[in-house]
Amino acid sequence: MACMMAIVAEAQKREMRGAWIQCVNGQFQGMGKQRMQQTLTYQLDELKKDGVNVVIFQVRPECDALYESMIEPWSRFLTGTQGVAPSPYWDPLKWMVDECHKRGMELHAWINPYRAKTKGTKQLAASHIAVSKPMNCFAYDGMFLLNPGIPENRGYICAVVKDIVSRYDIDGLHMDDYFYPYPVKGESIPDDELFRERSNGIKNQGDWRRYNVNLFIEQVYKTVHQTKPWVKVGISPFGIYRNRSTSYVGSNTSGTQNYDDLYADVLMWVNNGWLDYCVPQIYWEIGNKAADYETLIKWWNQYASARPLIIGEDVERTARARDLKNPHVHQQAAKMALHRQMPNVQGTVLWYAKAAVDNIGNYGGNLRNVYWKYPALQPSMPFIDNRPPKKVRKMKPVWTKDGYVLFWTAPKGNNWNDKAEKYVVYRFRKGEYQDYNNPANIIAITQQPFIKLPYEKGSQKWVYAVTALDRLQNESKAVKKKVSL
Repeated sequence: MACMMAIVAEAQKREMRGAWIQCVNGQFQGMGKQRMQQTLTYQLDELKKDGVNVVIFQVRPECDALYESMIEPWSRFLTGTQGVAPSPYWDPLKWMVDECHKRGMELHAWINPYRAKTKGTKQLAASHIAVSKPMNCFAYDGMFLLNPGIPENRGYICAVVKDIVSRYDIDGLHMDDYFYPYPVKGESIPDDELFRERSNGIKNQGDWRRYNVNLFIEQVYKTVHQTKPWVKVGISPFGIYRNRSTSYVGSNTSGTQNYDDLYADVLMWVNNGWLDYCVPQIYWEIGNKAADYETLIKWWNQYASARPLIIGEDVERTARARDLKNPHVHQQAAKMALHRQMPNVQGTVLWYAKAAVDNIGNYGGNLRNVYWKYPALQPSMPFIDNRPPKKVRKMKPVWTKDGYVLFWTAPKGNNWNDKAEKYVVYRFRKGEYQDYNNPANIIAITQQPFIKLPYEKGSQKWVYAVTALDRLQNESKAVKKKVSL
């Protein structure tokens, strides 16, 4: 218990606390509007209690859509048949944006950029890209993929991205680890002829494939920020960049490599600023012989600090693995301790949301009662915007028919980078040191310009302080008010 209390005391005021909600596993397929909304409502409510502040929702698993698109067909992972609209009609992405924002969470729309057909899909809609332009795709291990070597495909995916970003009030655009396909024994990527025709003077085929993906990542990043500068671009690559046996900068691991096998040069994207946060999927346990968790979190902390580093965490695997020093408990506490020790780690994303909601191994309970007990703001992103909004105005406690309420007025601001989007409410005892860096002093992060005060007898004296947050959660100076409760 003393160890857990120490971790609470070390809680971070700024920390991305995310969870992936996937559709590609078929959990929503054919469920219908009412049941899917009920399921998602329950998950969001539980995630909110767990302290989650970002939901990453899969909306494009195979060049299809869990939203209203004029470019791509409705997903079979929603309705059961690709190209068939939901009935009764609804738009899951719009609904999720609204529901997450009501709970003070960010919503990041998760797309799989190149994958055009998963193994289990038997029939494609007539409007699907693999049907209308089959030469733009290649087959691999039962899947279809948009060929990264064809420039038209980059433009096509970026048109889809622009459509999502422009029409939905999302907070982030997220891509996972599927670029070129994971290598399968006996399979080869059928792009030799394309390489000969469009090598751009690059002599090595691996370098050419990385070049193709690099061009795409840069184009997506520019597309998003030219459309809406405040929408964050996040990528969650496979957990190993390179093995030390391959490169002197690699980790002491022996597994599939981003750079060599998926042609994903993640460090180039980080160091060139082609993403706003990076979430390596370090799904293994501490002590894994091929890919030790501790080795990998230290490696990413050392090499990928040019953009906010968030750790992708496997809930089930963590809850199954025994702590190396205390086999009576699982590895959640040990992993969280490593997070706190890494100066460049600024959060966690949970794979996957339902595993946390189901509270496997009391994982979710530990989040809400210990590790994520207090609210947290998002990591700063000064490379997008670092100017805070102005202070709130006209703050005053007022008696109403609903009780004692502290009201304030939004600061003046006209643009996305100076308007107040949310407010942080702090509370201090009279005479207490007013530490605004300690999240234990935060009682609410709210979109509303008021908060109900817990009035009892008026015998306790408190200081309430309110700050304004803009879209990037830059924080204004505080305005204070003494109240007796």
